[in-house]
Parts: sequence; structure tokens; C-alpha cells
Amino acid sequence: MGFEEFVLAAVTADLSVEPAAREHADAVEFRLDLADDGRARLDAYDGDLPLLVTNRVEWEGGEAADEPARIEALERAVEHPAVEAVDVELAAVRTGDYALLEHARTHDVAVVVSVHDFEETPERGTLSALLTEAAELGDVGKLAVTAETRGDVLALLSATHEATAAGERVATMAMGEAGRHSRAVAPLYGSRIGYAPIDPGDATAPGQYDLATLRRLIDQLQRE
Repeated sequence: MGFEEFVLAAVTADLSVEPAAREHADAVEFRLDLADDGRARLDAYDGDLPLLVTNRVEWEGGEAADEPARIEALERAVEHPAVEAVDVELAAVRTGDYALLEHARTHDVAVVVSVHDFEETPERGTLSALLTEAAELGDVGKLAVTAETRGDVLALLSATHEATAAGERVATMAMGEAGRHSRAVAPLYGSRIGYAPIDPGDATAPGQYDLATLRRLIDQLQRE
């Protein structure tokens, strides 16, 4: 996954559902932090869709304990032949430990450097700064914020467009009901990754569409 084009990822902690994602998804985001015996499930995976592996830490909305075991699990995961991308938080990379990034690239695995704000949408300048920093450290800089108003979504889309015009690869989305439409619209402004559960009841972030719905919306918008 080079993310030259938009990638729609089916989000799951259960890789056995991958066949149900094939019709609509380009990849699967495997949530190690939510999986029951995630390592064994990954070792047994023989599906068709490439994997983006995430082991989200508790302080950024996941269930994984803090380093070093969490990062070590990601380092092992990138060695799996089906894993083509790995997600790591910007805050974790800022500590100066680039071992995961280097290990991933040794195995030809793309790195998504991510930021999640479950409280608010930062001001416009901060949005751009975060996207630039994340994109410079990773192959894609991901920014998910919480929108309270349409103005919040507009600020995020503007930052997305600006980053894309500057040659940065970014993935953006506004969480919450006020930002729900951003998941369908952001690809028009340059966002390279979308996330959706196969089953609406399995959403891992506020405001997610289910996979089939998001695929339909994005395809319709891109044809217009």
C-alpha cells in the first residue's frame, strides 16, 4: 500500500470476517488492541486483502497498554507478509524512538503516523502543523479530530486540501455526528485513507459509517 490513491479500510478485530469486506474494501485495518489473541489471529491470516495493523494505545482511544510491549507487537506484525502498513501515534514517535519506523521500512511496510483528538478540533494552524509533522515522519499523516460544528469540519477539510497541495500524503476525518459527512467528503480534498466497520454495530470511532455505505457515498461523490 503506497497510498498513491485513496484506500478504504474495513476496521475489525476479527480477521475471520475479511471475506465479507472484499466487495467494498481495499484493505483491512486489524485492531490488535481490540483482538482476542491478536498475534495468533494475525499468524493464521490468509485472506485476500492487505492489512494495516494498529495497536492503539489507551491514551489515544485504544485498549493497548503503553510501551514497550505494544510497539514490540507492531514490530513483529510488520514481518507478516500480508501486512502492508502499520499505524503508530505521533506522540509515540515524538519520543525519538524510530525503531518501529525503520523496521517497517526494512520490510517494505508503509507507516501511518496518527493523531486522534477526542475532545475538539484544534485551531486551523495547529491542524496544519500536526498534519505536516505526521506526514514528514510517516508515509501518511493521519489526523482524526472531534467536530462540534460544520466550521470544525471546514477547517479540517481546508487543512487537508492545503497539505495535499503541498505534496503531503494525509488521511483526515472528523469524528462525531457533526463531522460524520467528512468521512465521505474528505477524499475529495486529498485524504488517502477511510475507515469503516463491516457491521454498523462494530464502530470503533464516533460517527463511522458502515463499510458498504461509505464505499457507496465515496464512489458517488467521486463520479460527480
